[in-house]
Amino acid sequence: MTATVTHLWRMLVWGRRLARHGALRPFETPKAPFAIRAVARVARIGTGAPETPDFAAGLAAVGPAAVKLGQALATRPDLIGLEAATDLVRLQDSLPPLPFAEMEAVLNASYANGSWRDRFTSIDEVAVGAASMAQVHRGVTTDGRQVAIKMLRPGIEARLADAIDTYEWAAGHIELLGGEFARLRPRAVIATFKSWTEAELDLRREASNASELAEAVLGEPDFVVPGIDWARSSRRVLVIDWIAGIKMGDTAALAALDFDRRKLAEVLVHGFLAQAIANGFFHADMHQGNLFVIPPTEHHGARLGVIDFGIMGRINRRARMYLAEILYGLVTGNYKRVAEIHFEAGYVPPHHSVGAFATALRAVGEPIRGKRAKDVNITQLLDGLFGITRSFDMAVQPHLLLLQKTMVMVEGVALTLDPQVNMWEVAEPYVRDWVRDEMGPEAIIADAIVENTRTLGQLPRLLRQWVAANPIPGAAPEGPPLPPLPVRRTARWSTGWVVLASGLGAAAVWLLQ
Repeated sequence: MTATVTHLWRMLVWGRRLARHGALRPFETPKAPFAIRAVARVARIGTGAPETPDFAAGLAAVGPAAVKLGQALATRPDLIGLEAATDLVRLQDSLPPLPFAEMEAVLNASYANGSWRDRFTSIDEVAVGAASMAQVHRGVTTDGRQVAIKMLRPGIEARLADAIDTYEWAAGHIELLGGEFARLRPRAVIATFKSWTEAELDLRREASNASELAEAVLGEPDFVVPGIDWARSSRRVLVIDWIAGIKMGDTAALAALDFDRRKLAEVLVHGFLAQAIANGFFHADMHQGNLFVIPPTEHHGARLGVIDFGIMGRINRRARMYLAEILYGLVTGNYKRVAEIHFEAGYVPPHHSVGAFATALRAVGEPIRGKRAKDVNITQLLDGLFGITRSFDMAVQPHLLLLQKTMVMVEGVALTLDPQVNMWEVAEPYVRDWVRDEMGPEAIIADAIVENTRTLGQLPRLLRQWVAANPIPGAAPEGPPLPPLPVRRTARWSTGWVVLASGLGAAAVWLLQ
């Protein structure tokens, strides 16, 4: 267990580095508690801190864990403010790479014979990308395939573990302050961040993420997820197919490429919906640096490629159904149903009024209905939404915030492809069809049958556990186990009839309703 004095010392060192970039200025406002204002002002004495906070540079100065935390906080404008969240998006940019000699040691240590040359014919020594935890080099395998080789930076595990330990300590103390601090759930933020980093520190998990994502978008053939070279990948090394495309952020190269921008924007939106709504597993970091336009060929048009599968989101089926209904309700202006879903899902405490909540949603939704994304004031929209969450005591849902951040990111990228695209118009048919398919009578009956079958399957185990925990008084002492009674065939037949009856019962209930 790390000593409190160690946590405090780290916080002081980090605070001084943040102060040099003006990143503590927001804590000097009159709204902040006096003790926090005093610490923030003292920390920047003699630093020459700029008047405008540079949050991204401040976190970069603190270290790689802070960079990753900044990327996580960029998804929480409700917690840190929209201005700070917008600035933290810059942390997606590349960092200076380490020399290849240092990374080569990581690569060699990952293979049994201690050398990468038996698996690759060549590796470019100049990195094609570098981040806080890893960097990527281009290579050619011994069987002639072009691949991207991602390697963890040396010593990154220990540095992240120490930093996260202190983050957890600080978040726990902040949440104890209660009020708004408790509602924003800083410990949940750090827990989400910790799960991200743990996944990113094992590149085999990132490989699994990519493999699962590829299955999720099988119905979108123009949304390309690179294949995994499992034989050459390990915990610290990931080898995937090279995507020969133009990075989405290279506007000049895209302008020179002839392709259907509207269609590719639709591919992006539909690919995201296939992940989030249909499968509940989505790429949560789809910024321009992780997306590529694959030029058209004589066989097919332009396609969209995605990389970097370290940050992924997952939502269960019930939450996806709520989400789909909420999206469809907002698109069609059915605010009453959207409000009801929030209460059914437990997002809003029951002592509030459904009607009042629907009216509050209308105040935010109506001004943007029918408008294109470029005509919507995102600041006013988010301020309105955050105001609703505070007024109605809504507990923060980290998985939904991650999804919300990704949706905003996808919409921004779609606009770079086609400035006239309206994400809601593109999404509406997909969401409408999904809601119809998943909430129609056939789906309801199928869900009831599956749920009842699973419950019935648990009954023998539960009965055995109950008998073991509640022996019958006066029963004969235990002896050798008795042979099973010859009722297996009858039991199967009876279970089948019970399952059929439960399905018919569910159908009858649905029809009556």
